[in-house]
Amino acid sequence: MGRVFRCNLHMHTCLSPCAELDMHPSSLVKGSLAQGLDVIAVCDHNASENVQYVLKAARGTGLVVIPGMELCTREEVHLVAVFEHLEELESLQEKVYDQLEGVNNEDAFGIQAIVNEAGEVEGFNEHLLIGATGISLDRAVDLIHSLGGLAIASHIDRTAFGLLGQLGFVPPDVPFDALEVSASLGIHQARQRYPELRGYQFITSSDAHFIGDIGRASTRMFLEGPAFEEIRLALSRQMGRYVLE
Repeated sequence: MGRVFRCNLHMHTCLSPCAELDMHPSSLVKGSLAQGLDVIAVCDHNASENVQYVLKAARGTGLVVIPGMELCTREEVHLVAVFEHLEELESLQEKVYDQLEGVNNEDAFGIQAIVNEAGEVEGFNEHLLIGATGISLDRAVDLIHSLGGLAIASHIDRTAFGLLGQLGFVPPDVPFDALEVSASLGIHQARQRYPELRGYQFITSSDAHFIGDIGRASTRMFLEGPAFEEIRLALSRQMGRYVLE
């Protein structure tokens, strides 16, 4: 029997250079539980090394963690990619690193810490994670889908790195699974602002880079259970699953 679950499909860890170091895996899990979240997706900028440790930190807690990444396309559009399995995310990671140039400058952009479930530093990512990949938007969506994932355009209402801010429109030939609106706007207001996008499913997420932001937004979904495939059904409004707006 279905019920409503609180899902936050976009948050960062301390691996993202713009996130605070307190956003390590165990802290992320504790903060999500404290905010009453049922499902979270870990989506660091162009990287995935901390996802395995968030999965470990969440074992036995009841919190469901979905592997993800926030990929920056060639057009400098942010795109959330989420997967059922870690192996699918790792396949995407290989292709992202092949198309991501530059080396991180910690003084300029921040530390990119790989931290395990016990809060121990495993190392530092040296890629320029804050940069854009050479993967085009349409190619990125196709790639995510080929690996079994969901492709969600990040914070479309934001000027910086949002789909509308970068391109000025939603490409009709790119099959997004959903469009995310920022926590400051919310789904209800987004429907009023963008009536032309009524054919798309909207979600909202915290996009948390700081502990205090973890619960500032989430999407309520009617699901049979807190699972990736259930979320896929809800985003496509199939089999009685849906997003509450």
